[in-house]
Amino acid sequence: MSEDARLREEICRYGRSLFERGLTPGSSGNISLRLPDGGWLVTPTNASLGFLDPARISCLDGAGRLLSGDKPTKEIPLHSALYESRGSARAIVHLHSTHAVAVSMLPEIDPKAVLPPLTPYYLMRTGGTALVPYFRPGDPAVADAIRGLAGQYSSVLLANHGPVVAGDSLEAAVFATEELEETAKLYLLLRNLNPRHLSPAQVADLVSHFGLTLPEHDGHDHG
Repeated sequence: MSEDARLREEICRYGRSLFERGLTPGSSGNISLRLPDGGWLVTPTNASLGFLDPARISCLDGAGRLLSGDKPTKEIPLHSALYESRGSARAIVHLHSTHAVAVSMLPEIDPKAVLPPLTPYYLMRTGGTALVPYFRPGDPAVADAIRGLAGQYSSVLLANHGPVVAGDSLEAAVFATEELEETAKLYLLLRNLNPRHLSPAQVADLVSHFGLTLPEHDGHDHG
């Protein structure tokens, strides 16, 4: 199997897994992989992640021009801005997962730290999550909002829309997206119950032990 074919199959396999577990319904969500030549493979517009055809996945050049496959997702500006600002990113997953979307609508959410440090794996997988304001799906203006984060975040939550997560591989991006969704679920279950978060010392220990780079932030408390 060629490398191109392997990557296309990988997109389809992870897409089907995410869809079958109800993490992105209908034809929502999209996945992209950055290629060594600077181009991308990206899921087509209006395609269900559960029923992707490897041969129809969109192949774009480094300038975002369609080379082969179906018309790409309208969220290209979103993916492009995250790749641009996160040089280490090799894959991006965007879902409409229920609990993360629900958290994005809550009034108390800190845009610089969407979720508190509830578990070590949330910090280890995502490094923390930023919230960006609502934009119409496909609106090129979302790219400026992503660039405004200055590359500090690999995990971003779009208000009233869903998570966008970059990783150094598709597996890493998928795992981080799943961790974000599970932490959002925990947050909603524990909301207003005054749960015990990881302490600053415990967070510092994770940073030291695992070599984490967390976004600069003056606290993780939620009102």
